Amino acid sequence: MTDASANPLLSPSTLPYGLPPYAQIRPEHYLPAFEVAFDEHLQEIAAITRVRSTPTFENTMVPLENSGRLLHDVATAFYTVSSADATEKIQQIEEQLAPLMAAHQDAIQLDGRLYARIKSLHDRLDDLDLAPEEHYLVQRWYREMTHAGAGLDDAAKAEVTALNTQLSTLTTTFDKNLLADTNDLAVLFRDADDLAGLTDGELSAAAQAAAERGLDGAYLVTLPLFTGHPYLAGMHDRDARRRIMDASRARGSRGNANDNRDVLRQIVRLRAERAALLGYDSHAAYVTADETAGNPQAVRDLLHRLAAPAARNARREQAALQAMIDESGDRFELAAHDWAFYTEKVRQAEYAIDTAALRPWFEAERVLRDGVFFAATRLYGVTFTERDDLQAYHPDARVFEVHNADGSAQGLYILDLYTRDTKRGGAWMNSIVDQSALRGTKAVVVNNLNVSKPAPGQPTLLSFDEVSTLFHEFGHALHGLFATVTYPHFAGTEVFRDFVEFPSQVNEMWMLWPEVLDNYARHIETGEPLPADVVDKLRASETFNQGFATSEYLAAAWLDQAWHTLTEQQAAQEIDVAGFEASALADIGLDNPAVPTRYSSTYFQHVFSGGYSAGYYSYIWSEVLDADTVEWFKENGGLTRENGDRFREKLLGVGGSKDPLEAYRDFRGRDADIAPLLKRRGLDG
Repeated sequence: MTDASANPLLSPSTLPYGLPPYAQIRPEHYLPAFEVAFDEHLQEIAAITRVRSTPTFENTMVPLENSGRLLHDVATAFYTVSSADATEKIQQIEEQLAPLMAAHQDAIQLDGRLYARIKSLHDRLDDLDLAPEEHYLVQRWYREMTHAGAGLDDAAKAEVTALNTQLSTLTTTFDKNLLADTNDLAVLFRDADDLAGLTDGELSAAAQAAAERGLDGAYLVTLPLFTGHPYLAGMHDRDARRRIMDASRARGSRGNANDNRDVLRQIVRLRAERAALLGYDSHAAYVTADETAGNPQAVRDLLHRLAAPAARNARREQAALQAMIDESGDRFELAAHDWAFYTEKVRQAEYAIDTAALRPWFEAERVLRDGVFFAATRLYGVTFTERDDLQAYHPDARVFEVHNADGSAQGLYILDLYTRDTKRGGAWMNSIVDQSALRGTKAVVVNNLNVSKPAPGQPTLLSFDEVSTLFHEFGHALHGLFATVTYPHFAGTEVFRDFVEFPSQVNEMWMLWPEVLDNYARHIETGEPLPADVVDKLRASETFNQGFATSEYLAAAWLDQAWHTLTEQQAAQEIDVAGFEASALADIGLDNPAVPTRYSSTYFQHVFSGGYSAGYYSYIWSEVLDADTVEWFKENGGLTRENGDRFREKLLGVGGSKDPLEAYRDFRGRDADIAPLLKRRGLDG
């Protein structure tokens, strides 16, 4: 234990916007701070439930929304670090914390006295004179507590709590195993010739990764979260490509200490058991009941509608790749580790585009300032000023202050670009401080990517996909920054899971918007813009390889549904993970060996430790809204302040304070049309 008076987490931050004082925080501060915060939160809830007078919005909902502030501050400070800089000490703390956090959340959400007060308000909702956000707040708290099991009897609540505690431990274990196995399986090359075809920047990054592990003179290819690897598109050596793909697909299933197969089986079983206890046929039924989809059948219908044309397109693409192999005189059948390499050859043949050769036009700093920030300034009038005087949780994490066009402060944006052994895979956004008028706070948001860090003095050149990822994640950041609500329950990206990807997907549009692209895509050495004919070919090739891209995504989304539509009885059986996965993919016709699922079960972090369980479909679900919104922008003049202000006011600005589909109708004037999505992905034929 540390002295509470000396614990920087237990005093309000004196830094701008409430940024945690990371320079002062040590690992040993976290658990004691959580203990104090848990106790304080419980006392705040008890004070609400001790009130004997009739429940009102003022004596119930307002203090409820004000409660738990210390816990929120401690938790967001910690979980930002545990995902982006999970040292051994931080991982140990997270393992200890997981069951404590689950038990505390249940103590609040399953509190019968609190639930009775909220139910009383909900039953009288039409008679209360409440503002729209207040009205919706009562609805959401009642719905969420009911959904969590607050209406169950005490024995059933105890079972739910026990299951949640076990699940919190298991999901933490899954994440820890995946991080360890991903690091262990990084592929070592002793000879640069094995990596022929990589750019100087990519070689520099591989050499730097090796040097950081004390392997001077060697090259280490670290693994991204998804099945493939950006380097596969350029590597000439087929065996080297195979080694990388094999390592990626082996994660979590090697029979070692990091094997995730039994962990995920237990997660699936306990989730199904909890769903049954709460009155649902499956975990997917439980999850989708409180999403815009409503039920698993709606999800399955959409995935089925898209899977067959996607698989057909992928087979056509595969035939073209195989023809190129055959014409070259090589005698082998296209495998998964060949797809990206020969796709680039076909892309060059059909469109004269080599995406690997585009890296010199995508220098990271220019992409950020003259692309991502530039588009946001043009749309919303916001500006970004780097604050070198503010320290984030890691030296690589940079802090920017955000101001509106009128000079008013909007919040802080933190960018943590580079991969490291202590950072989980993938890319994400999270909030450290949520905006709330009730609490008088403004937003502090973080974007994390996993870009390979070149040697000192070398520029960071992004791949085409990494540029897209940065624009995407920044869309989440804008959502977190712009949401302007009274109550913290609705802050930032606190919206339905199958809606949350929508704003980020819309923001990807600006990556290739003419005035944005011309502003940032400048050659690192000459300053020349990306040639106009290349830009035209990029746009012409937007549906190129979409059979593969759509199929690998849909395979993962279907796999998520397959695991989580199991009933309690089915999940209780001993399941062979590889066999289950193969059967599920065959069931939807996405069992093409050359097109592996984007995430296999044992490294499917999104659904087994990342909050997307039974919800990975949300990317394509949200893309229906996204594609329709892109059409609206195109029809209404594109990158203008008028359009940006409308999108900010009607969608980004409302956070979770109203039904998301209602917010979409406010913006668009109607429900979304699926046709633009089908056209974008080449599925309309």
